[in-house]
Amino acid sequence: MSQAGLNRIWAQAILETLAQSGVKHICIAPGSRSTPLSLEALELAQRSELTVHTHFDERGLGFLALGIAKATQDPVAVIVTSGTAVANLLPSVAESGLTGEKLILLTSDRPQSLIGVGANQAIVQKGIFSSHVRKSVELTSPSRDPNQPTPQQLIQALSDINHALAYQHTVSGSLHINCPYPEPLYIQSEQEKQQYQPDLVQAMAAQSHYLELAKLYPSYNVPELTNGTQQAIINQLPHFKGIILIGKMPLDEAQKISQWAKTLGWPVFADPQSGVSSQWAHYDLWLQQPAYFEQLLQADCILQFGARFVSKRIGQFIKQAVTDHQCHYWVFEPNISVFNPDRLPQQRTVAAIGDCVAMLDNALSASVNQIMGLNPMSGWADKLQQAKVLVEQAAADIQQSHPLTECQLALNLAQLTSLLPSAELFIGNSLIVRLADMLSTIESTQVYSNRGASGIDGLVATATGVQRAKNIPLFTLLGDTSLLYDLNSLALLTAVSQPHVVLVTNNDGGAIFDLLPVPTEQKQYLYQMPHGYQFAHAAHQFKLNYTAPDSWSALLETVQQYRAKFEQGETRSALLVEVVTPPEQASQQIKSIVSKMTELFNTIEQAGKSHAL
Repeated sequence: MSQAGLNRIWAQAILETLAQSGVKHICIAPGSRSTPLSLEALELAQRSELTVHTHFDERGLGFLALGIAKATQDPVAVIVTSGTAVANLLPSVAESGLTGEKLILLTSDRPQSLIGVGANQAIVQKGIFSSHVRKSVELTSPSRDPNQPTPQQLIQALSDINHALAYQHTVSGSLHINCPYPEPLYIQSEQEKQQYQPDLVQAMAAQSHYLELAKLYPSYNVPELTNGTQQAIINQLPHFKGIILIGKMPLDEAQKISQWAKTLGWPVFADPQSGVSSQWAHYDLWLQQPAYFEQLLQADCILQFGARFVSKRIGQFIKQAVTDHQCHYWVFEPNISVFNPDRLPQQRTVAAIGDCVAMLDNALSASVNQIMGLNPMSGWADKLQQAKVLVEQAAADIQQSHPLTECQLALNLAQLTSLLPSAELFIGNSLIVRLADMLSTIESTQVYSNRGASGIDGLVATATGVQRAKNIPLFTLLGDTSLLYDLNSLALLTAVSQPHVVLVTNNDGGAIFDLLPVPTEQKQYLYQMPHGYQFAHAAHQFKLNYTAPDSWSALLETVQQYRAKFEQGETRSALLVEVVTPPEQASQQIKSIVSKMTELFNTIEQAGKSHAL
């Protein structure tokens, strides 16, 4: 009886179980111990609609899977070998634990007898992901022991996996399945597998009822709110000075909320991750004006859809409104994980955002027609739309500046993304996402990000995963330190199915710290860490198109030329665009915008007082 053949049968059973549960993508890194899983994944892909992705770097591989899971909302399997290969998955697993993407980590391992005795490439993998995964399954090694018949062993293993899959279906997040395989790992003929085929058939047949197992677990994504909650909202909403917050969510849901908000006549504050904007945009800047902040504090109701807002100031506003002004605070969020860093009193509903909007819309439709036309609160914050105009007037010079700046990119982001038809957007972390939050007015664009742990690692790989899953043109925006941190993942962009523009703003290190009160004497050495690198040679190494435009017009022309080359089949790799800027320029321009906005506001206030006299 062949151990290698038995290993393969177990791997086949595991992967077929995952496929039945909805896995359509498997990401694989190279390794010997993972041979049974890798070869069976490839065979399964050849006879099904399963797609296999490969990458030589496990850290990047985990983020590639994360991007695919973000874009598809389906579980994605990851196969790695034993040892530190497993540990390299931790950053992407930590992110998925916070944002809810479903990763299934198939980590190959040595048998238990080789752990802790000095065997090569053997570490303790049990529990390695700690609380960052929703559930861990520690499989036994496939055994040829006649006292442990193969079907019974396999039935037990698949039973444990199916229970874990059902739990993941309910709560989202990652799942860890540790798979210890004894040697030998390589079969010499298919006959070594075929001798165990009856055992596989028996084990899979015993698992057929598990396809319905998810129904046994309580569902948190309820389609409607409780009647009591509905009645409270219906009775009170028309009488409130309310605010609607739109956080991270799919574009179609954000658009529904924006449209629904018009019914109430309330101001809308949309995070850039929502893919929509409003007439109250740039709030992170104009909330620095005390008069605007105080005017907004008149609100007595906040309806928040989604979470993880980039803006700290909107968080400060919510805290003050709720704690000092007893503002009612409702949160609608599909993720069961609590997001309430200030521990504020809130009425929280865990449900699909689209279902919440539909329920509210239906519940309000009759009463709105009767009373909203007479509602004195509709349009209560329309005067604050002036703040958006003042920010844009204050930034007018920067919007047309030469040479190209980071703030100019953020101000014109909507125009840039429009150059690729149906393009979507991936925004990195650190400074670039904050500039987008302050200055951009993103309209009708699906936006992706890693704003769970908000790390700068794995951003290129995550964006690549998004594009592979969606097969759409993509813009990726990130900083120079982020790109240095994920340089290996440029290898994933050597061949792309659709145009992919990676725009890196190179301010020579951590320029975000110019916006923070870090010690001046140690800022450069301990925070900014200037590197002096540029990325032309990296682009050449990974066979990417490359350009470094110094003006807005040159950037637009470059993207248009790349699109034409791609459409004509002259290139099939991504375009790396490098915008080099002075380290402190962005922070100086932000301060300038705020200063000019204040001057404009004071001028308007003085004019109003003079007119009153």
